[in-house]
Amino acid sequence: MKKKVLIIGYGSIGRKHNYILKKFLKNKINTIKIFTKQRIKNSLVTLNQVLEYDPDYIIVSNETSKHFTILKFIEKNFINKIILVEKPLFHKNIRFNVRNNLIFVGYNLRFHPIIDFIIKKIENKIIYFVKAECFSYLPNWRKNLLYSKSSSAFKKSGGGVLLDLSHELDYLNFIFKIKKIYYVFNSKISDLNINTDDFLLATFLGKGRAFVSLTQTYFSRLNERSIFIDGKNISIKADFIKNEVILKKNKFSKEFKKKFKIKKNDTYLLMHKAILDNNFKKLCSYDQARNLMKLINLIKNKNL
Repeated sequence: MKKKVLIIGYGSIGRKHNYILKKFLKNKINTIKIFTKQRIKNSLVTLNQVLEYDPDYIIVSNETSKHFTILKFIEKNFINKIILVEKPLFHKNIRFNVRNNLIFVGYNLRFHPIIDFIIKKIENKIIYFVKAECFSYLPNWRKNLLYSKSSSAFKKSGGGVLLDLSHELDYLNFIFKIKKIYYVFNSKISDLNINTDDFLLATFLGKGRAFVSLTQTYFSRLNERSIFIDGKNISIKADFIKNEVILKKNKFSKEFKKKFKIKKNDTYLLMHKAILDNNFKKLCSYDQARNLMKLINLIKNKNL
């Protein structure tokens, strides 16, 4: 049955969700409405209009600091709806029980074929060391908005690398099951005109005593999104920007290289398709997202 979709918030990510659903998944969609103050076609401007519309699939893509208020409204007024909340779940660690609806959080990087490749290749392997990096330049993130006025620039809106770039924490925890925090340095160290953290360096203990390292920035003009894994008879280097991996199993084996054919929005498309097909295996569940928020809170408290 085709779904009635509601998108809450119409910034850059809300527009992206709308574009993907309309262009690639229209055979699964009945109608799409947007809850926003912007004057656009198919917009809803009051919560009463949202109740009257009675959507099947709700995408929460407003500011992170407003997620909690919206989810409370949904839980109070709807039953058996499917909800996708843009990452991170909240701007801080909040206790909130969900009973009436099915909530997922938009960690779409889980749908990248590199993640599937890594999970398959390290199965039953002893892993010694993992290094994940995400270097980006915040002023280049949004073309239609000055970076210093974006939600990323303000703590109250849920900005900062620890929250904004939590894709890495999600997939590291998803794959390597973080058990302990060794070290954290999380602060603003650049001259960007923001009041949020623009740098994170953290180390963790993962399953099987794997040493896990994570570095993230807002100020790097040379973009990097990669992961390096070393273990017993296996080494993997993966690049999420070039969409390629290099694998070497032992000193006698040749390097195996693979390039994945994946376009910019494909991970979002695969995530939406999984939800609309009721195939929830890869998705970040509400409980997993809550546990990730607890980890983020522990990182904040561990910060030197």
